[in-house]
Amino acid sequence: MTETEVKIRWDGPAAGAQALILGHGYRISAARTLEVDQLFDRPSFDLRQAGLVLRLRQSGGRSTVTYKGPADRETYKSREEIEFDVSDPKAFAAVLDRLGYQPGFRYEKYRTKFSDPHEPGLVTLDETPMGVFLELEGPEYWIDLAAQRLGFTSAAYITSSYAALYRLYRERTPDAPSNMTFGLGTV
Repeated sequence: MTETEVKIRWDGPAAGAQALILGHGYRISAARTLEVDQLFDRPSFDLRQAGLVLRLRQSGGRSTVTYKGPADRETYKSREEIEFDVSDPKAFAAVLDRLGYQPGFRYEKYRTKFSDPHEPGLVTLDETPMGVFLELEGPEYWIDLAAQRLGFTSAAYITSSYAALYRLYRERTPDAPSNMTFGLGTV
């Protein structure tokens, strides 16, 4: 499957972003949930250098493994994505360890999902330790329509990953921890 998305930085509290989204006709399709994402790579950073992602996400009692291929980052971020659930995330991490993969960047966010049943995309509200972001995921034409509906233009689109955004954040905030976490521990 191909995932196509953009992020948009929200300058203000999450409650204001949620009011904007709801005020434009979207409805909550998944309640606010903490997502804990752990990236894995080899010690030589083979995956990162190739633009690939191997992620284990724990959220709401569910554990999902995601592979992401190299991204096209012109106006939108578009890449192959393969996901599947695992019943035992600790065992899966142990298998990765035995194969030479190590935990790398870890990031947390509170995510609320919104949708319109008549539209093919998804709006998410991500509350992160470095700020609030909207994410629009769906066909390119829908991303543009949804952004307009919410009052944004393509000039606001961000195609960087949270890992890349957090690296920039740490350059401006040297005392920030190495991982983008709230300090809450594991899910």
